[in-house]
Amino acid sequence: MDFIKEKISGIEISVNEKSKRIIDIKIKKESLDKLIFPFHKFDITALEYKPFTRFTLAKSLDELFSNKLRKLIHSVLTDRNTGCLLIVPELVNKKFNDVFLVKLATGLAHLIGIPNFDHMSSKYYARFFVKHEDKSDSYLRKAYTNMDLHTDGTYVNQKTDWILMTKIEEKNVKGGESVFLHLDDWEHCKELSNDPIGKQNFVWNSPKSKNVDYKIEHPVFFKDSEGRPQISYIDQFPEPQSMEQGNFLQKLSDALEESKNKITTPLPPGSTVFANNYFWLHGRKSFKENKNLSRELLRIRGSFFVN
Repeated sequence: MDFIKEKISGIEISVNEKSKRIIDIKIKKESLDKLIFPFHKFDITALEYKPFTRFTLAKSLDELFSNKLRKLIHSVLTDRNTGCLLIVPELVNKKFNDVFLVKLATGLAHLIGIPNFDHMSSKYYARFFVKHEDKSDSYLRKAYTNMDLHTDGTYVNQKTDWILMTKIEEKNVKGGESVFLHLDDWEHCKELSNDPIGKQNFVWNSPKSKNVDYKIEHPVFFKDSEGRPQISYIDQFPEPQSMEQGNFLQKLSDALEESKNKITTPLPPGSTVFANNYFWLHGRKSFKENKNLSRELLRIRGSFFVN
């Protein structure tokens, strides 16, 4: 964890108070001000239509921080002992608004890899609301139901090494805290990752709102190059093909949700969580009921550069 000692002008690096595995990065106001000009060069439409413009944002972002930010983010995300960043702008206001936050998230993602095509939005990112009323077909927008621990990309045929989530805005919100669990802190990791059922291929499907018209097969647990367990799992999308698979999934779900090592924390508007998708699970607590509740989130998920 030598990156904790790294000194980069314009940002503050520290260990999160809830977990030594999460590294906090605070972007200072003077650095945000310096991003306004390079970010203004491209509007959102240009970023969506011309992929190379996204790398221009990433280059501007890295250059502002002495070409050290890219290395820092990659080091944290690929270190099994950490694997998660919480990036918080020192100030969020009309100047650093939703458009600015989309560009900031775009630059951060393109420092370390290639975003997946997000079928739900038909873009390289997705923006979506959680509100009081909901008629969707997944837990993603269910305000008054817990979103249980899971990883992303379980139902697509794209490699999903990492996930970036930015809270763009929230109004009239109580509850809805974010929940995280590192696989190595999970009490039942060894038992369930070594269960032969968890290594079987499961069928994974998705609801219509995801706009994915195929099913895929893969196990819940697999190993990295050093033989350590990794996970690809979400409770809503597997289609068990046997009694053994169904019971295994129930046991897995219960063991995750009952873990005493979950990290539960509120995240301020403007904040970005950047996490390794193979050994960090994430979820969300339910909200307190409010007819005027509104939270907007941005999601980018993708793969690391090959070299």
